[in-house]
Amino acid sequence: MAEATTSHIADLLGDEAASLLDHTCDKISKDQLHLPGPDFVDRVWIDSDRNPRVLRNLQQMFNTGRLAGTGYLSILPVDQGIEHSGGASFAPNPIYFDPENIIELAIEGGCNAVATTYGVLGSVARKYAHKIPFILKFNHNELLSYPNTYDQTLYASVEDAFDMGCAGVGATIYFGSDNSTRQIQEVTQAFARAHELGMFTILWCYVRNSAFTIDGKNYEASADLTGQANHIGVTIEADIIKQKQPTLNGGYKALNMGDSSYGKLDERIYTKLSGDHPIDMTRYQVANCYMGRAGLINSGGGSGKNDLQQVVRTAVINKRAGGMGLISGRKAFQKPMEDGVEILNAIQDVYRNEDITVA
Repeated sequence: MAEATTSHIADLLGDEAASLLDHTCDKISKDQLHLPGPDFVDRVWIDSDRNPRVLRNLQQMFNTGRLAGTGYLSILPVDQGIEHSGGASFAPNPIYFDPENIIELAIEGGCNAVATTYGVLGSVARKYAHKIPFILKFNHNELLSYPNTYDQTLYASVEDAFDMGCAGVGATIYFGSDNSTRQIQEVTQAFARAHELGMFTILWCYVRNSAFTIDGKNYEASADLTGQANHIGVTIEADIIKQKQPTLNGGYKALNMGDSSYGKLDERIYTKLSGDHPIDMTRYQVANCYMGRAGLINSGGGSGKNDLQQVVRTAVINKRAGGMGLISGRKAFQKPMEDGVEILNAIQDVYRNEDITVA
């Protein structure tokens, strides 16, 4: 596949091209950030308490795939067989019921790593663990219990990940949910053990509570609430934060309307530290990742009609905000493999393009 030029990327962005490609962030300056780059492990992580085996595995991931040597990440995540059910996830392309095709998509798509379930990785570990960094996602929500509930349950241990040769582990916490306190405790302990064994850690920092939908607006995707979720995530030593890109702001303010009282806020969150532009809102997410010491990777979201345009838009916003990359699953695996590879390569082309710079 030929490299996507800046003009091609601009064409995909359509009417938003000028707004996204020419935006200057006048909130948090890029000079305050620890930006991705080829030397990120030596420049940033070398000062941390991570042991040499963690640093080696991080560097292995940074040196894999089409983004090798750039400091950016393109990760294929496929845990939807558990999270959303196998039938709902793989009906568009049933070949992905076979775990080997998930790994092949990540390799053919030029990804830095593949993140998926214990069963998927365990079924093909001897053939592939040395070919692409494995990330074992060790907790999941499941929608078979009736009525459906939303909770993250441990499905595997970090020792299992270590034994099959994983480079890293991943977990989800539903911040703001009834079960978040237990999830924080479980994941904190698991991440500490993963670091002891030499594996890096990725946290899916989801904000989840039905009370966060107010007047038809879903503040689970607000910059202020997701930013605080990120801040908790790096506090429990997630090396990389996976977060949904913000679509609005003002979650704290909305939840403090009328007689309600929620959290703590400062108006400068919305005036000095962020704004309404998607790059400014995503920059606030990066700032909450210790100013980029922990890399921010945004999610690609569900599959729809304009997936190519959507992943390019998300990648441009993430890169220009100071983020570290994208983790995109359904837009890639719910298509024929050739089309999935094209989607993954389009993401990577944004990060390989030197004309698209940090705002």
